[in-house]
Parts: sequence; C-alpha cells; structure tokens
Amino acid sequence: MNFLRKKLDKVKPLFEKGGKYEKFGPAYFGIDTFLFVPNHTTKRGAHIRDGIDLKRVMMVVVIALLPALFFGMWNVGFEAMGAGHSFWEYFSFGALRVIPMIVVSYVVGLGIEFAYAIMRGHEVNEGYLVTGLLIPMIMPVELPLWMLAVSVVFAVIIGKEAFGGTGMNILNPALVARAFALFSYAPHMSGNAVWVANGGADAASGETILGVLGTNQMPTTSVYDMFMGYIPGSIGETSVLMILIGAAILLFTGIASWRVMLSIVLGASLTGLFFNAVGSDTNALFNFPWWQHLLVGGFAFGTVFMATDPVTAAQTTKGKWIYGFLIGFLAIMIRVINPTLPEGMMMAILLMNVFAPTIDHYVVESNIKKRKKRLQKVKA
Repeated sequence: MNFLRKKLDKVKPLFEKGGKYEKFGPAYFGIDTFLFVPNHTTKRGAHIRDGIDLKRVMMVVVIALLPALFFGMWNVGFEAMGAGHSFWEYFSFGALRVIPMIVVSYVVGLGIEFAYAIMRGHEVNEGYLVTGLLIPMIMPVELPLWMLAVSVVFAVIIGKEAFGGTGMNILNPALVARAFALFSYAPHMSGNAVWVANGGADAASGETILGVLGTNQMPTTSVYDMFMGYIPGSIGETSVLMILIGAAILLFTGIASWRVMLSIVLGASLTGLFFNAVGSDTNALFNFPWWQHLLVGGFAFGTVFMATDPVTAAQTTKGKWIYGFLIGFLAIMIRVINPTLPEGMMMAILLMNVFAPTIDHYVVESNIKKRKKRLQKVKA
C-alpha cells in the first residue's frame, strides 16, 4: 500500500489546480479517497463533529450487508442445485452468478459518478459504495446483465444526479433501480423462473411464498426456513437472520435509526393483525399470520437497509416514528389488497421517501407552535 501511496502522490500535482490534467482532478481524488482515508478533518460549516467521515459510514454499511450477500450467494446455489452438494459447491455456483451483477453495478454506476464529477468539477462522493451493492442484492438472479446496467443508469442519473448527487436525492437510488426494472422488464422481475438460477433438474420450483399466497393458497414452507432464508427470492433478501446481523452492526455503530426500524415493525404488525381479524375466503394474504409477514419478501431487508437511509428518511425524532409506521402500514396494505404487486415494501418506502420532508415540516411547525404557546404563558 505504501508503494501505491507514493505513486498517487507522485502524479497528484498533475491533477491539482493548474496541473496538466486539472479537469480530471475529481476522478483522481475520488480514487485516492476510495483507496485511502482522507487526510483532512472538518473545521467549520459542517454538522459532523466526530471522527467519522462519509467513506467510513459507507464502509460500515457495506460490512453490514456482507452476511446477507454471502448467504445470498450460497442460497442461489442451494435453490438451483438442490440437496446433496457441499457448501463450497453451492457458494461457488452462486458467486459465479452474483459477482458479475455486482461488477456491472459498480462499473456502470461509478462510471456515471466519475463522469458527472468531471463535468461539474467536484469530488466523487462515496455514496455509491453502498448503492452499487444494494442494487444487485435486491434483484432476481436471472435478471440479464444488460437490464441491470440500464436500471443502474436510470437510478444514478434520474434518481440521484438529477437532484444534485449524494445527499440531495429524495428517493432511494437502489429502489429506483428496482422500480425501473419492475415496470420496464416485468417478465424478468416476476414469476417463478426468475428467482432460481438455471441449475438443472433438482432446482427448486422458484415459487416465492408471496407468489403462493397470491394464488389464494397457504404456503407449506416452515417458519424455520423463512427465518433462515432457505427460500427463493431476491439475492440478499431471503435470510432474516443475516439481515438481523447487519441490523445489529448498524445499530451498534449508530448509523441506522432504531426508531425507524421499530416503527416499521409496529405499523406492519398492527396492519397484519387487522387483516387477520377480518379474514377472507378469496385472499390467503388476509389469513397469513401477521408475524410471518415480517419474515418473507423484502420486508426485513427494506426495514434495515432501505428505509433507514439517512438521506431519504425523515430527520426529526417524531417524524421517524411517523415515517416508519406508515411504511409498515403501507407495505402490508399493498401486499394484501393488490393482487398484481404482492411485494409492497419497495412501493411503501419510495412513497414515504417523497413524503418524508413533509412529515418533518409539520413536526417542526408543531414544535414551533408549542414553544410559542409556552412562551406566551411565561409572559402572561
């Protein structure tokens, strides 16, 4: 690493102001920041006052994602090959299919980020370190790579750079990519064939639990398999156990909000209880136990890694409770009553991303009114 540090320092003057390649400075400094810890601290005009920077935050989130990612690779092999193979056979099979998706996501996404940084003359932000990993993790394994690339282009340009880049976007870019893929390439984002890689005659049917429920049948999958993640689904979304490990890392480091997570669970649980109480003979999702809604689909992954995005979530304390509760409520509501979209977490989060600033606005206004009333009482 010292050798690389010396080489970067040697060519650094070429990319600084007045250097021969000044216009490519943002790309150079982006690579430098990605490889090494920035040698500067905040002094004024910043809201961060401790020893952490954006890159460290992003790297912690990436570390929190790794348990779900590695399990997802194994599960891709397990679902495709069937029983009777070794751990490494399953894992290598899945890795050979998942890693190209990750590479495409990073190459395309970072390429656009570097291009925008050069055009605008600012440094490359580290926000895509997480987004680039999230996007393939919430996609079906059989999604063609070119479709993934187009979805990444749309997410980065329309979902992020159009608003000004990292920290300015109002929608979660990874969910924008999934929404674009869902509406643009629906046959490749739904059905039984897309969730299991082509592994031979012993492969699982590929039918997800929510897919079974959508046909007005109750699934026979055990709760243990739901929790552990031995089920078809998006690459990183199946294992609640691995997602909880990631949640523990995010909560321990203080990066994610426990208020948002808890309020989502509360909102979903109460909504599920309501539907269980109502019941239905024509819609099995009404009768699906409320607590099992928390174990299937993208609910756990969205709760931990999507809804807690500090850029697109509500910022006020009370706002986080409202924001999270409404996500949980809407996720189960969409799941149960919309037969064409059995997975409601993505839409719920995107919708509340839009309303998060409004929620914060009214929370702040309410606080201002309360303080005015207290001040008037003191004066009286």
